[in-house]
Formats: sequence, structure tokens, C-alpha cells
Amino acid sequence: MFHIKRWLRGFIPQRMFFPKKEYLISPIGAFIGLAITESLSKYFLGEINPWFIAPMGASAVLLFAVPASPLAQPWSIIGGNLIASVVGVSCFNLIPNLGLAGAVAVGLTILIAMKIRCLHPPSGAVALTAVFGGHAIHQLGYLFVIYPTIINSLLLASMAIIYNNINKKTYPHHAHSVSLPITTAQWSAIDRSDIEFALENNKELLDINEEDLELLLNIAERHAQQRETVKT
Repeated sequence: MFHIKRWLRGFIPQRMFFPKKEYLISPIGAFIGLAITESLSKYFLGEINPWFIAPMGASAVLLFAVPASPLAQPWSIIGGNLIASVVGVSCFNLIPNLGLAGAVAVGLTILIAMKIRCLHPPSGAVALTAVFGGHAIHQLGYLFVIYPTIINSLLLASMAIIYNNINKKTYPHHAHSVSLPITTAQWSAIDRSDIEFALENNKELLDINEEDLELLLNIAERHAQQRETVKT
């Protein structure tokens, strides 16, 4: 029974530490980003249908709610969606069975995106849109890569850059740009190569890069030193 309860608890995600202001900033950012992206896409593309694709909603969650994630960087959305749209259209044209075409499209998108460091979860939906999007999408052919996919992606990424930096978030994210007094007395034996080794040899992919992990280790170490100082 204990093992069953423990297994069931695994369905609940670990706690995410959002600063209180993020409950306001993130939703507003997604609203503004999507509204402007949709409006500009419609303006540039006129009555070309479609001018906006649903995966942008999923992209907005990443770009405005967790902009520090490696999956949410500008190259992730632009490169990931570029690959997904090309692969998706190609699979639709080459594989008669739509179910198989969609599965192959998503699988190839993940493989290529992992190789060139632009993994972006909503890109899987872009690949499926290219396959299952219907007559309006299929009629565009490879133009689907340019519009609406790349136009949508560029506009949303631009909005994320502007909005996140207005709110004093480093985006594109760079951990070293965070100015904090850091001490490394006890962690002096660990350098960046050790952290990279740990991440590469971990059994599961963690949504954090080596710079952020190094920064967190140093912050935790500094806090521990301060706590010990207070005790003494």
C-alpha cells in the first residue's frame, strides 16, 4: 500500500517557486504578447488564413511564465518551430497515413531539436498542425513554414524580449548576468565541468542549465555560511 501511495504522489508535480508578483506579471505578459502577435500577424498577412496557430498559446506559457527555462529561449521557439514546420509539411507530403505522418513528424522534430539545442515543447504541436491542420494549412504547403509559423514565432519572441526586460528579467536568459555576492568556500572543489558532467550523466533531463545550477549552489552555500555565522 505504501508503494502505491508513493507512486500516486508522483503524479503531483514538485512545488514551483514563483515570486508573488509573477502571478500578475506572467498572465498579463502572455495576454499582451499573444494579442499583439495575433494583431500584427493578421495585419501583415491580410486575410490569408490562417494567420495565427494554436501552439503559440503553449509557447506563451513558457516565454512569459518561465522565461529562464532553456526550453523558452528565443532560439528554442524560433528554431524549434522552424524545424517542426518543415518536418511536419514534409511528413504530410511523403507519408500517406496521417496518423503515422504525425507521429514521425513529432519524433523527428524532437530528435533534430535536441541535436541543435532548440527543444521547445509547443513545436510538437506545430508539427502536428502541419499534418492535421486541414485544407487551409495543407494548401499553404511549405509557405506554412514562413507564415504563420515563423512570423508568429518571431513576433512572440520579440514581445517576450521587450516585456521580460521591462520587468527586469534577463531574457534571453543568462545566469551570469544576475549580480549577487557569491562565496564558494566549501564548493571550491566543484567547477563548471563537474556540473556539466552531473547534468549529462543524470538519468533524466532536468529543465535547468549548468549556469543556473552553479548559481543556485553558490546561493545555497552563502546562505548556509550566513546561518552558521549567526549560530556562532
